[in-house]
Amino acid sequence: MIQHKPGSMIDHGWIEVIAGCMFSGKTEELIRRLRRAQIAKLRVKIFKPAIDNRYEEYKIVSHSSMALESIVISDVNEIPAMAADSQVIGIDEAQFFSNDIIRICLDLSASGKRVVVGGLDMDYRGVPFEPMPQLLSIAEYITKTLAICVVCGNPASMTQRRVAGGDRVLVGASDMYEARCRRCHYIPD
Repeated sequence: MIQHKPGSMIDHGWIEVIAGCMFSGKTEELIRRLRRAQIAKLRVKIFKPAIDNRYEEYKIVSHSSMALESIVISDVNEIPAMAADSQVIGIDEAQFFSNDIIRICLDLSASGKRVVVGGLDMDYRGVPFEPMPQLLSIAEYITKTLAICVVCGNPASMTQRRVAGGDRVLVGASDMYEARCRRCHYIPD
């Protein structure tokens, strides 16, 4: 991690985290912030994990079809070299990356960069989804997004898996998941 002496002059960087359940608008909010940075003529780089191949290969895409060009990476450790000339770094689906993302976000922000990260805060069982809890802890700015429960219409903070069993990570969209409130959510067998 980059260390600076108190009182030394450095560019001011920070970390923003957008977290919530599926269908809550996390990627829409990430895209909105990154588009505004582009409008401001800042140098922006956007990254997404290779595992997220639901919509388009080289774009981050919201469930409502908003999209921005992105760089597909298999390992979060690729970001620092690729983002060296950037002022703003966007990272989508952070829950699919290793815990190395924590150090990388800290280092990038310490070097004066704005880092905007989006991801699921909990898995389909309602268990915190690493590394999101740590990212939420170190962020200067946090946005928790809510969806609408498809059963009762109340605010939804849970991701309901519609298919039984399987691994913790099962990439899918409305064919496999729904947004649910805490009362309507259950863990499938």
